[in-house]
Amino acid sequence: MSGRFSFDLNATDGRARAGAIQMKRGEIRTPAFMPVGTAATVKAMKPEAVRATGADIILGNTYHLMLRPGAERLARLGGLHKFMNWNRPILTDSGGYQVMSLSDLNKLTEEGVEFRSHLDGSKHMLSPERSMEIQRLLGSDIVMAFDECPRADRPRDEIAASMEMSMRWAKRSREGFNSGEEHAARSALFGIQQGSLDKELRQISAEKLIDIGFDGYAVGGLAVGEGQEAMFDVLDYAPEQLPKDRPRYLMGVGKPDDLVGAVERGIDMFDCVLPTRSGRNGQAFTWNGPLNMRNARHAEDTGPLDECCICPTCESYSRAYIHHLIKSGEILGAMLVTEHNLAFYQSLMQSMRDAISGQRFVTFAAEFRREYLRK
Repeated sequence: MSGRFSFDLNATDGRARAGAIQMKRGEIRTPAFMPVGTAATVKAMKPEAVRATGADIILGNTYHLMLRPGAERLARLGGLHKFMNWNRPILTDSGGYQVMSLSDLNKLTEEGVEFRSHLDGSKHMLSPERSMEIQRLLGSDIVMAFDECPRADRPRDEIAASMEMSMRWAKRSREGFNSGEEHAARSALFGIQQGSLDKELRQISAEKLIDIGFDGYAVGGLAVGEGQEAMFDVLDYAPEQLPKDRPRYLMGVGKPDDLVGAVERGIDMFDCVLPTRSGRNGQAFTWNGPLNMRNARHAEDTGPLDECCICPTCESYSRAYIHHLIKSGEILGAMLVTEHNLAFYQSLMQSMRDAISGQRFVTFAAEFRREYLRK
């Protein structure tokens, strides 16, 4: 790999891996969790506060940003990093998943997806080439190939056809990415493995992606309702179908115990809205399991959300106060729990990195499950 992007695998413990991605805007320690900044903001957080939790990279959403404020406008304003005051790496998804899930009126063809905006009904066309163009205009550091994410309950022949089309789109994504020479010289492109829950289809997908050649590889088509057991069944083989010397990214995952189980199976990167969405809904993640801060049992508890946490929320605010804020619908409640949740997720990632480097990941994972899942 060139100086724009490199991945160093520093330690392994079983299939769990600890390493670092080097990019022009900074290092990304792996396993890495990327907070989701859908519309150029990690909800309820300032960018500097997101960084203070330990996040090395965040995720932006191509679909939402292309509709509002618009990719061309963002480019005129200096790109996504300047616009949102985040000077470290940003990964942008391709927009394909949102097109399928948010637009009731879409038309899928070999060319791409024609759809109507969920905001105002305006008509748009998103293709591999347009997705690459939008992500280039945003100034993304890690660009995702354009793909379709079929539901796991679709017939196998439909899943196979979808996977084959996604692989053709992956090739067009590579060509479209390469055409933006200046952006390609400082960014990276990740391919997305598809095939749902089918081992053979995922192997075919992996081989096609490797033949095209990408800087990193994502395991797509999971965390879409199949359940943890089915997801782990796929992760028992899917990461091993991908190159060992490139980062492996599990898209849209997940709960803390999902992250531990996926790292056990060789995954390096994650993103999920759960810590921020849960924060806005009054759910706090702790080493002893999640807390519902609406529950009356917190009303007179003067302790922090988590005795093991040193985030600003836990250092300065009690469960009783946070319970009051959440019950009262005060914005500060969402802000404080979100900050804690993001700090907890980053602490979990650091703990896993340390355990892998110290060759004690099996013990760490068992202790985590015993405390977090109470089993």
